[in-house]
Amino acid sequence: MPDLHELALWICVSIIAITFHEAAHGWVAYKCGDPTAKRLGRVTFNPAKHIDTVGTLVLPVMMKLSGLPFIFGWAKPVPVNFAALRRPRLDSALVALAGPGINLVLALVCLMGLKTMVIFEMDIPWLAEVLLFGHFLNLVFAFFNLIPVPPLDGGRVLASLLPPSFANLLARLERFGLVIVLGALLVLPWVLSQAGIGFNPLGYLVVEPMRWISRLMFGWVGLPELS
Repeated sequence: MPDLHELALWICVSIIAITFHEAAHGWVAYKCGDPTAKRLGRVTFNPAKHIDTVGTLVLPVMMKLSGLPFIFGWAKPVPVNFAALRRPRLDSALVALAGPGINLVLALVCLMGLKTMVIFEMDIPWLAEVLLFGHFLNLVFAFFNLIPVPPLDGGRVLASLLPPSFANLLARLERFGLVIVLGALLVLPWVLSQAGIGFNPLGYLVVEPMRWISRLMFGWVGLPELS
């Protein structure tokens, strides 16, 4: 029987994380000279402007209800006209980093909320649960999106750092990017595990960096680390 309480918590927190993530992309693009997202109403905290019905709601909920050990989804991508950016290579990296960056900020804000509850001795279990879950989910969003494969944000950052010829080659992979990510991070580890070979790229790219920055954040706000 699926935990409906956990499912509702996941949906609420993930919608907030996705909304801020996509709005940050649009806002930084606007500040860097591209008004496309602004004109289309994507620089907003209205979740309806960013949610993809299938990718944000239907697919993740079905995966959660089915008991799969992972959840995958997506939001509506914020349109960016890279040619309109004042410094295309640098600004495209800034636009890409804005999404994971705001998720890191949200993760820290969640811990600050927990610290406030401790200081004022606020005994509100559901709020503490939301803030703690929000902290970890935003870290997952941040580091997963920083994986250097397009169309993930990390792939766009990598493309902005490479010489143009290599950047163009990387850009051609974008149409296959999600297949590559799912294959390399989920399918390949499972296949290798059947042969007794341990391979955990998600651990190296997402889980370990997430644990490291989480420990730092707990220390910054003065909260004891969770065991």
